Amino acid sequence: MHGLGNDYIYVNCFEEKVKNPSRLARILSDRHYGIGSDGLILIGPSQVGDVRMRIFNADGSEAEMCGNGIRCVAKYVYDHKLAESGIMFTVPGQSPCSTSLNIETAMGISHVGLIVGENNRVEKVCVNMGQPILTPQNIPVNMLGAKVVSKPIEVAQQKLAMTAVSMGNPHAVFFCDNVASVKLEEIGPAVENHTIFPNRTNVHFVQVLNRNEFKMRTWERGSGITLACGSGACACCVAAVLQDRCERICTAHLPGGDIELNWSEENNCVYMTGPATEIFEGVWPEL
Repeated sequence: MHGLGNDYIYVNCFEEKVKNPSRLARILSDRHYGIGSDGLILIGPSQVGDVRMRIFNADGSEAEMCGNGIRCVAKYVYDHKLAESGIMFTVPGQSPCSTSLNIETAMGISHVGLIVGENNRVEKVCVNMGQPILTPQNIPVNMLGAKVVSKPIEVAQQKLAMTAVSMGNPHAVFFCDNVASVKLEEIGPAVENHTIFPNRTNVHFVQVLNRNEFKMRTWERGSGITLACGSGACACCVAAVLQDRCERICTAHLPGGDIELNWSEENNCVYMTGPATEIFEGVWPEL
């Protein structure tokens, strides 16, 4: 499945057992000798939600959250009838979704609303991504101050202004005049593995188009350049608002498509709405 081209392989752990998901993620994600993906996501039973998701990057490391991944999990669960959908899901200032799911992640329960098409299959998913974490030690990033907003950092022989945000997973956001000109394949891994990030970080470059739109490119921690990053889009929205570059309701244009964002003043949560697409099913000889 993919969310705006951010593709993961999903295993239904209601039916399958995965002995070593870290190893399997590395094997399956290889685009030449495996299936090819940005990582592996397991969908299984939960004691506290409708289902539980676990996310493994292409390098085998386990991630806390994946915005595009959780939308795809919600679609799979509804379309394949793995759980009963719940009550109406309301986004402040927007039309409500008629049905919802509670999905357990490493960061706790995420509440998602489902936008169902005429064929009774999910077309879009709205996720309450929770309140952004801005305290440096909780992101975590080893920098002083109450927040890291437009703070200088030297990386790859460049001096850049960085804003750090956690949406359950760490993000470093940089604003620029033209995202297409950024040498992301060089700067991305240098920022990801910078010593100030004890758990590494996701890296985003953002070009603001107007008060309600921005373009972004992403280097994902453990996966490299990807076509989209849902939690990253949320982090970029927060960073843009903190620097008074964008309004709280805005659209992120990613290489793989668009994500609608709403950083609510009502409850301080970031809501993310975007598509989820199932590509194909297959059988791997050994899990």
